[in-house]
Amino acid sequence: MPQAGKWRFLAAIALALATPARPQAAGVPHRIASLNLCADQLLLALADRSQILSLSPLARDPTISFLVGSVGDLPVNSGRAETLLFERADLIMMARWGSQVQRTLLERHGFELMLLEPWRSLEAGYAEIRAVAARLSHQERGEALIEAIKAALARAESIVQPGRRVLTLYRRGWAPGTESLTAELLRHMGFTLQEEELGVGRGGVVRLESLVANPPDYVLIDDIQGLAMDQGTALLMHPALLTAVPPERRLNLPSRLAICGGPSTPALIDAIAAEVRRKVH
Repeated sequence: MPQAGKWRFLAAIALALATPARPQAAGVPHRIASLNLCADQLLLALADRSQILSLSPLARDPTISFLVGSVGDLPVNSGRAETLLFERADLIMMARWGSQVQRTLLERHGFELMLLEPWRSLEAGYAEIRAVAARLSHQERGEALIEAIKAALARAESIVQPGRRVLTLYRRGWAPGTESLTAELLRHMGFTLQEEELGVGRGGVVRLESLVANPPDYVLIDDIQGLAMDQGTALLMHPALLTAVPPERRLNLPSRLAICGGPSTPALIDAIAAEVRRKVH
């Protein structure tokens, strides 16, 4: 950043820090800002467009934003809490696991924050949808989204014959464990999860030797992990692992469907189910 620009930015922050805290919003929010991709998706699905003040920059990224086609002419913010101090938002949605500095700054100025959690289960996801929909005063839209998820679950229930083992693998051999949304969906379809058998029931790195010696019947990988773009993803394309779990036993998942629980979840369930129907015998 040029020196002059740096000083202008610091001066703006100093002015913001000196500004009195604004009161918490009352009633239905009409100027909602998002600092998180998952919040973007929920806002696009549940809010009136007139309620959305701005979305995060990630909302326009077609590689990760499921509802990128719905953004249209909605404003996009810088993704920094400092700029929101001047945008007069009456509700800001962000991730609980995001920047503590951003949270502290916004809370100090009296903004109402709605903090989103990663979905560890469908029930947790339903609770979050209902909480967001209620805050936006669109409970019926929240229930409609939940019903869409349940309909996708019904289409995919027990489509796998008993005894088929599956392992979800990410870069560098990381397995996310058995307590995740994806794990719940795989169990719902009838799979037996192999994480416990490999000692990574709570998540962890699976050694290549272990995978080759005791390969799962199938692995679930996303479309990015299935490309050897760097050393982390190259592991999944190792010749020994390709022999142990060849491509016809690899279930590929579009990564943008799994980043956030919410509007993309019905499509996530349908995508996994489609791969299962093609490849699992």
